[in-house]
Amino acid sequence: MKLKALLLSLGLAATSLSALADQVTVFAAASMTNAMQSLAEGYKKVNPHDELIFSFGSSSTLAKQIEQGAPANLFVSANTKWMKHLSDKDLTVKETEKVLAGNALVLIATKDWQLNSVDVSKDTWFKGLDGVFLALGDPDHVPAGIYAKEALTKLKTWPALENHIARTKDVRASLALVEKAETPYGVVYSTDAKQAKNVKVVATFPADSHKAIEYPVAILKEGDNPASRAFLTYLASDEAKAVLQGYGFTTK
Repeated sequence: MKLKALLLSLGLAATSLSALADQVTVFAAASMTNAMQSLAEGYKKVNPHDELIFSFGSSSTLAKQIEQGAPANLFVSANTKWMKHLSDKDLTVKETEKVLAGNALVLIATKDWQLNSVDVSKDTWFKGLDGVFLALGDPDHVPAGIYAKEALTKLKTWPALENHIARTKDVRASLALVEKAETPYGVVYSTDAKQAKNVKVVATFPADSHKAIEYPVAILKEGDNPASRAFLTYLASDEAKAVLQGYGFTTK
């Protein structure tokens, strides 16, 4: 009986480990939400037994959670800074680090805003506005906010805008403030603006006004398993690239 119980216990343990091996937890930048959900649908068609679990948020928050031991298999960051942060701490599988996609930075306004197009290199688009009127990710740690501050600094408008900013926890929160007309303007990625219904793009920031917006992806050392490798391979496929492009991301 003891032998039978031991074999049964080992069998259950093996089943449990097998189930975990087919589970992939992806920590991904908030701006990847819609695209990742669509990619998961495509992946599941060819890998129906694999379970994909997503956690979306600011890249900085996700990276810190991973650093503190949160269980995850893959990390998709909205900038190279937070991927490097984990890589430098030896938490990623180095040979799996690659750029998944690119994006653009845009200035959005509420749909019924008086201006349909502005020149972000001049201060005329916010002349006469007071209080808090520009939503963007907290530039201290949120990638979208970091890019925005960099662009506005280069365009020499940051000093005039700095005290009129609603600092948000991630880019989707910035988008939400403009959608609800709580701020007339916001800085988000072009892919986020494309998915929104109640905002309009009034300007695209010059590509040379900020660092290239890249989304690196990597498998995490504590989550390296066959299913993680399979999903990463799928993300590099032509089918996955087409999905990303459909959401407005650029791919190579």
